[in-house]
Parts: sequence; C-alpha cells; structure tokens
Amino acid sequence: MASLNINLYLFLENLLFFFFATLFIVVVNWGWKNAKPYTLPLPFPSWYKIWFGSVQLLGIVPPLVVMLLWGVWWGDRTVLTVLAWYFIVLGLQIISESVTLRKLQNVVWVMVPYIYLPYRFWQLYEGLTLLDSTSELQWVRYLLIFELVMWIINYAIDVSQLPRLFHWEVQSNDVS
Repeated sequence: MASLNINLYLFLENLLFFFFATLFIVVVNWGWKNAKPYTLPLPFPSWYKIWFGSVQLLGIVPPLVVMLLWGVWWGDRTVLTVLAWYFIVLGLQIISESVTLRKLQNVVWVMVPYIYLPYRFWQLYEGLTLLDSTSELQWVRYLLIFELVMWIINYAIDVSQLPRLFHWEVQSNDVS
C-alpha cells in the first residue's frame, strides 16, 4: 500500500509541475509573441561540446544503469519509481526545449532549463528522502547526491551563459 501511495503522490506532484511549467511557458510565449524569432548564437564555444556531452552522459547513463539494476533487475520499487520519474521529467524538459526552440522560435526556449532544473534538484532531494538508508541502497543514494551536485553545477554554467544566449554585446575594458 505504501508503494501505491508513493507512486500516486509522485504522479500528482510531477503532473502538477508539468502543468504549471507548461502553463508558464505558454503565458510567457504569448507575452513575447511579437518578439523577433530567436536564433541560437553560433558558433558554440569550443568547450560547449565537452560540457554538453558530459552533462548528457552523466545525467543519463549512471541513473539508467542504476534504475535497470536496482529498480528492474533487483526489484526495488522505490528506486524504480524515483528514477523513472527523473527520466520522465527529463524527457519532458527535452520535448519542451525542442518545441520552444523549433516551433515557437522565441526566447522562451532559454527559460525552459531554468524552470526544469530546480525541479530536478527537488526530485533528487526527494529521492534521497524516499530511499531507505540501508547499506544495499547506499550506492543509489550516492548516485542521487552526485546527480544533484552535477545538475547544480550545470545550472551555474547555464546561468553564466545568459549574456551569450540573449545576444548581449560585451564591451571591451581596454584602457588604451
């Protein structure tokens, strides 16, 4: 019964988040409907591929392996539930980014990670509280802590890229 309650709770929580995140994106998109179409600032910095690839690799592969081993193979329902919702919301973020960049073509695309990433922090923290602190789940807890730190660092890097994403001009401070 407790597993059903956790699943129902997480379903409702994630559904409400997605509803309000999507509503926010729709409202902001409507507010910016007369803005010029958004284009990505190209070329990407040389470090971008390494950063983006690392975040994708570290944000997908380790949690997927843990979900498949602990959640599916060894049948721990809590691990499966926590990481399944992690992947569902990550997928919804990717879909939201794709739709806002390719279909809406406005700057609302830049906002999507700033809406989804704090919620991912919450998901990972909540996963830590839902998992027992038993020794066989300690590695799963370490993974969630690692993922939380990695996504927080990613968020900081995202914030540092705002001037570039908004095409803000940078003035030189040369004193000649």
